[in-house]
Amino acid sequence: MATVQTQLGAGEALDGLAVLADPVRRQLLVHLVDRDVCTCGDLVEELGVGQPTVSHHLKVLREAGLVAGERCGRYVNYTVVPERLRALGASVAALGERAAERPNAC
Repeated sequence: MATVQTQLGAGEALDGLAVLADPVRRQLLVHLVDRDVCTCGDLVEELGVGQPTVSHHLKVLREAGLVAGERCGRYVNYTVVPERLRALGASVAALGERAAERPNAC
């Protein structure tokens, strides 16, 4: 059984934040968090953006490990990877703690 990564490295955490900087990706993630599974078609209808746009952003979220896709017939069902999302949050919180421990040098 794979161990759950509880925190990411600083660079990986910042890369994750960069992925979530895009408003369409944030909307996709929120929609997926609120549902068990969604297909690309479901997300196109809900967000009102084109299928190529949704597919591209789902690919970026998958590559970042925030979303998983599982083929079911001719569709792919997408879900959020909660462990990765929690690890990203823990990493950002840890960066905040490290920053709070440093004296203000400016």
